[in-house]
Amino acid sequence: MSAYDSLCELAREISLINSTGSVLGWDQETYMPDKGLNHRARQLSYLSGRAHVLATGKKFRTTLEKAEKEKRALDSKEAANIRVMREELERAIRIPTKLVEEESTVTTHAKAAWMDARKKSEFPLFAPHLDKLLGIARKKADLWGYEDEPYDALLAGYERGAKTREVAKLFTSLKPELTEIARAAVERSKRVPENILRGKYPIAKQQQLNREVAESIGFDFDGGRIDTTTHPFCTTLGAGDVRLTTRYDESDFTSSLFGVMHEAGHGMYEQGLPLDDYGLPSGTAVSLGIHESQSRLWENHVGRSRVFWKKWLPRAAELFPNLRKLTLDKFLAGVNRAEFSFIRVEADEATYDLHILLRFEIERRMVSGELKVADVPTAWNEEFKSLFGLTPPDDRRGCLQDIHWSMGGLGYFATYTLGNLNGAQLFSTAMKQRKIGDAAAKAEYAPLLVWLRDKVHAKGSTLLPRELMRVATGRETQPKWHLGHLRTRFLSC
Repeated sequence: MSAYDSLCELAREISLINSTGSVLGWDQETYMPDKGLNHRARQLSYLSGRAHVLATGKKFRTTLEKAEKEKRALDSKEAANIRVMREELERAIRIPTKLVEEESTVTTHAKAAWMDARKKSEFPLFAPHLDKLLGIARKKADLWGYEDEPYDALLAGYERGAKTREVAKLFTSLKPELTEIARAAVERSKRVPENILRGKYPIAKQQQLNREVAESIGFDFDGGRIDTTTHPFCTTLGAGDVRLTTRYDESDFTSSLFGVMHEAGHGMYEQGLPLDDYGLPSGTAVSLGIHESQSRLWENHVGRSRVFWKKWLPRAAELFPNLRKLTLDKFLAGVNRAEFSFIRVEADEATYDLHILLRFEIERRMVSGELKVADVPTAWNEEFKSLFGLTPPDDRRGCLQDIHWSMGGLGYFATYTLGNLNGAQLFSTAMKQRKIGDAAAKAEYAPLLVWLRDKVHAKGSTLLPRELMRVATGRETQPKWHLGHLRTRFLSC
């Protein structure tokens, strides 16, 4: 057996441990009884610590060094796996196992505290947990090292090769145009009744439609399923096992449907990764900015389009009779109605990125220590007022709405807007292919998925995000396609 093959065996062993932890994490979010929390925290802490020990141990390091000395083509998948494993090792060895175990324990309790605090709309119930998580994040940033600010080290864990200053510069340049588009879209949407889609949508029938739509765009239910949680998410529990979750509103079926299409975009990316490479960089998604491009592409560019609903509105009306009174034009006006609202995951495309810009700045200030945890609700509400002209009425619809901080996901939020930019650019490029465009014009998306499989999914983590975008589209990520899409959808008629 070559050193490279031995290295892959070790990497797959580590992935087995991590995927076992994913199963326990998914169970905690879906079915675990409250009294199981303390034991679940110990389980997850043990598994994360064990995986960290293996990933940073002498055997792994020695095997990696031997693999690096073997002669392999520099542009080969094997060479890319070795390169990325070295990058991951250099980050991992800087973090002591005790800190890994501590973070696992803290996040397990923090998620439960966040759910309780969100339910009661009381930020102080979550604040002590956030304070601990910020302390851990700063320790990790210091151990990893950074060029300009601690946030650099955290962002790099989600978006390989990204720099905070570059993202901040991009967001600063986007902010005026995004604000202009959002305000104009909201003004135009005032002609559309706020309750145009309100009605009676039994959960069982929502579940039926969700499955039909997800299956039609390519999500494989032999390798996945949909469950119900407080906060929608997608997670991979192992090779061939991708879980989607959503939540339901019996007065608005689009909330769960678009949530499912969003998470199915994530899920189809995971299902499109090379199955035989599970546990290796070549079988792992490259970044959250690329991951989010898939979810936003399917949710928005496909799911909110006229051609999509020309096909699916009749089926939706069969399940939900109150939709029969709406023409396609009126239904689309409701689906794409822009409104300044408090909840990010329910925000329309025109206003969504403003939610991300807010979170990006709040996170940077928290991580740097400029913003104290106790002051987060006030800072959040002030910035929200500045961007949206509204003040959140309570913490649940303000700084407690997202699960990310409770999971230790500091440095995460910027990837959502990066995903919007990537998704628009990928979709525009794909639609130039005649076969893909002709099929999409009939709401048939198999050729689009095949293209994404080839250009994005099959690459795993063998390229940096910017390299993947250049290979797939001919250029690195640029904002003009996303801004053009927003202007066309919301301001052209």
